[in-house]
Amino acid sequence: MISTSGITLRFGKRALFEDVNIKFTPGNCYGLIGANGAGKSTFLKILSGEIEPTNGEVHITPGERFAVLKQNHFEYDEFKVLDTVIMGYKKLYDVMKEKDAIYLKPDFSDEDGMRAGELEAEFAEMNGWESESEAASMLNGLGIETELHDKLMNELDGNQKVRVLLAQALFGNPQILLLDEPTNHLDLQSIEWLENFLAGYEGTVIVVSHDRHFLNTVCTHIADIDFGKIQLYVGNYDFWYESSQLALQLMRDQNKKKEDKIKELQAFIQRFSANKSKAKQATSRKKLLDKITLDDIRPSNRKYPFINFKPEREAGKQLLLTEGLSKTVDGEKLFENLTLTVNKGDKIALVGPNSHVKTVLMQILMGELEPDAGTYQWGVTTTQAYFPKDNSAYFDGVGDTLVDWLRQYSKDQDESFIRGFLGRMLFSGDEALKKASVLSGGEKVRCMLSKMMLSGSNVLLLDEPTNHLDLESITALNNGLIDFDGTMLFTSHDHQFIQTIANRIVEITPNGIIDRLMTYDEYLENKEIKALREQLYPVEV
Repeated sequence: MISTSGITLRFGKRALFEDVNIKFTPGNCYGLIGANGAGKSTFLKILSGEIEPTNGEVHITPGERFAVLKQNHFEYDEFKVLDTVIMGYKKLYDVMKEKDAIYLKPDFSDEDGMRAGELEAEFAEMNGWESESEAASMLNGLGIETELHDKLMNELDGNQKVRVLLAQALFGNPQILLLDEPTNHLDLQSIEWLENFLAGYEGTVIVVSHDRHFLNTVCTHIADIDFGKIQLYVGNYDFWYESSQLALQLMRDQNKKKEDKIKELQAFIQRFSANKSKAKQATSRKKLLDKITLDDIRPSNRKYPFINFKPEREAGKQLLLTEGLSKTVDGEKLFENLTLTVNKGDKIALVGPNSHVKTVLMQILMGELEPDAGTYQWGVTTTQAYFPKDNSAYFDGVGDTLVDWLRQYSKDQDESFIRGFLGRMLFSGDEALKKASVLSGGEKVRCMLSKMMLSGSNVLLLDEPTNHLDLESITALNNGLIDFDGTMLFTSHDHQFIQTIANRIVEITPNGIIDRLMTYDEYLENKEIKALREQLYPVEV
């Protein structure tokens, strides 16, 4: 168990946390949520001991081991992948290395033999003989293939390193797990593996995530950070959202009743205070009025951007036709003979384990890359807006303020219009005068979405648009795309995002496509599709 008593963290006069008392118990998974800047990651660092609070203490049950998902992707560059995972159980790893070093000694003494015996006993007690197979199983579940297990970490790309570090945090069944954005850079299959792992985990899990489906699947409780306090709710993310909205509405309704009563009493007092025969009644109502207090409803720190895509013109029935598209990159065949017809009103989710395939297809459709073979043709009534996975080219080295940056994409050049638009996207006041080159990842995404909204396009192409966004912005984008009455092709690792938006699923494999008019959950559960996938992929995915 892990708990806090009186945790306070101040930066100058600003208090990020104020007298936080909370208890996290075994067998439960706690989703730590809050607006950007509320202190979610900071609170995890306080729990792990990485940050010292101004006041208060963290208490951990003696003898319990906790693990933290590390964010330093270069810390283990000189170690083998398999060893990096086993390092998650430091005591086991130290015993293993000391034992191996003793056996390699050329002058093996009796003392060495006794020490080796002690280490062997410790090693067996910690289930050390199964450690390599358990680590390998975790890596395979997270998409790190067996041939990579003996490579050095510096030979892996960034996405692969994240998966290895997640396996490290999970390895050896620590009693307490602290996970900061564990689904980042995971594909949907790896996220499902992680969900299944946590479902059977008996310790305490505290997780920060922007993936609503993940929070709904794994969380038994939600810990909501707002105004420097943490309020605990039983249930998953959707239950928290519904119950918190209901509680807020009940409080508002109660205040409305109180306000009506106050007006009624004030009117009576004003009318009869000078009337001697009614003076006693007026006095009693004054006393009653003094006792009525409105509940203090503080607006949440959460802010939702206004995301609303409105096509300027209606598209015709046939929007896009591709015939025989093929593309190979660096010797890897991404797709071959891809033929696809996109119709009016289609909201197509492009799915599959290889994100590069989907990105390259979108780049071809937007004219950024040439196919090796085949053609594509957009309908004459279509206009396209594109959200690329990598948006750095739009911001790097740009010295414009946000007002000037967005003005170049707007038909209405009036500054008040541009500022008003930016304000709805949470860039209010001086925020609109920031330099475009210094924006955070989430701010850049909101700018790109603003650019797309101003275009008035009737076809949207979005490649991982939820990356870098907080839960509030993801929710706003999700709702905006549900309401969009045009056509779209999109990719995402957010299960709920796909399930609630897509009416058609297209999976691009190296040997053909699977194309179905159905929801994402229906697609995943379809036995015929599962069998077809096994035929179309050269190896199991």
